Amino acid sequence: MGVLFDECADRGHGTTVHLDRPFDLAPDDGVHWTVPQLAALVRESAGRLATAGVRPGDRVAIVKENHWDYDLLACAAVRLGAVPAQLSAHLSGDALTTLLHRLSPKLLVTSAGVLERAQRADADLAAVAARTLVVDADGVPGTLGPADVRGHRAPAPVRRDDDAPLVINHTSGTTGVPKLVAHSTRTIIGKLARSECVRYPKIGVRRTDTLLNANSYAHGRTFCWTASALCLEPARIVVLTAEDPLRADPLLRAHPPTVVEALPTAYIRLRPLTERLDNAFRRVRLFISTYDAMHPPVIRSYLAASRRRSPLWMQGWGQTETGPLTFRFHTRASDGGLGGPGVRNLGRPIPVKTRLRVVDPQTFRPVPRGRPGLVLARTEARALTYLGEERRWAAKQHGDWWNTGDIAVHRRDGSVELLDREVDHSSLLSCLSAEDLIEERLPQALECIVLTGAVGPPLPVVVTADGRLDAQQWRAAVRELPPLAEPTVLTWDDVPRTGTGKVRRATLLKQLTGTAATGGTGRWT
Repeated sequence: MGVLFDECADRGHGTTVHLDRPFDLAPDDGVHWTVPQLAALVRESAGRLATAGVRPGDRVAIVKENHWDYDLLACAAVRLGAVPAQLSAHLSGDALTTLLHRLSPKLLVTSAGVLERAQRADADLAAVAARTLVVDADGVPGTLGPADVRGHRAPAPVRRDDDAPLVINHTSGTTGVPKLVAHSTRTIIGKLARSECVRYPKIGVRRTDTLLNANSYAHGRTFCWTASALCLEPARIVVLTAEDPLRADPLLRAHPPTVVEALPTAYIRLRPLTERLDNAFRRVRLFISTYDAMHPPVIRSYLAASRRRSPLWMQGWGQTETGPLTFRFHTRASDGGLGGPGVRNLGRPIPVKTRLRVVDPQTFRPVPRGRPGLVLARTEARALTYLGEERRWAAKQHGDWWNTGDIAVHRRDGSVELLDREVDHSSLLSCLSAEDLIEERLPQALECIVLTGAVGPPLPVVVTADGRLDAQQWRAAVRELPPLAEPTVLTWDDVPRTGTGKVRRATLLKQLTGTAATGGTGRWT
């Protein structure tokens, strides 16, 4: 990964990259880039990191505003033989401080805005690292700025063992402080990115494609995507850093995508663009979603927006610790996931690469097909450890099997139907399935979240544009469902979220009820 951009540039790579805003690393260099220019930026960044004192084996923490230069900085650190740790700026000051203590980084790479927000929360991030480099400002007391490290040549690339730590990313953090997940070259590149570099029929990236990525670039998915996307040489790559449809529309009209990969929340927020006469998604042949559940109305909107004869929606399920475990496809014929098994059916394990087993949460003995249980997974792409929480890592291993912490049903056809995270699961209903049904029946709902407390009926939260909900429509939407508490109606900004847009359910539950206690045990979060 340290020489990825160099090798692509040496091949005469013709991909052009188009950004919705300039890189924080290069604020004056515009929004249009070639691969040779990106390679030069990675080399320049490696020189800056080396000047800041980074050496082989050191850890480099990266915390900044959301942009693809998270991965450029990571590649620069890898080039030096260091181990980058990509941390989302969406994390609270306390969570960032905890993770930085676990990392003990030689260098913290951050922005003035991140430091200022943390200081307002009484968190001094710079005090946790040996040195701090601010990428977008000079003169911040106690830190290095761009002027202090600019203009130094990068040392020669350093190679490492394939099983040594390559990159550190964190889990979503929906239930508390995220875990730090360490991957090696063998796991995240050899087992995950390499398999994406195949030009599969229908779903493989073509040299004529325009790839749109609207993601959280602090997470391991985009590090893996960076490797595969560059190697496949699409015609264009379009990068969105925000989920504002007004800001995204001009860029997408200028470079209409043919393949889209986005966060579930990005799909939700950009959905108004699908309703325009000359919509920005008219050329898309493949939509890809990961990270979190997608609800049927959203899938249906995008498939309908494409003017291709048979666009596909590929839904992946996996974890930071394992990479993707299953996938399945939705088409217009399946009615956006409502026909057949529905969107909660995650498909079958990836052939040859993964195996799944559903077991009793108490005894860990396999349960019969069709009965709910705890999902265990087996894959060679499993990460190395939780940094600083090795006991927690060991507790989630059962021989060669990994405890996902999810409750699901293994169907007779080999597919897996996800019910809930174990910590959120209720014996009364599947929260995720209830959310699907309510969203289908309430077109004005941007999102529905069903929370399960330790006592009382499940609490539904409906997110609307104006924070209002018609009582009669609500009663019609929840007919035939088990008894629910009266709904709480919020706007989008009222809901606490992770860097990938997932609802922080425990935080929201405590915010609404005063306690974060749930119906699950939370032993495997």
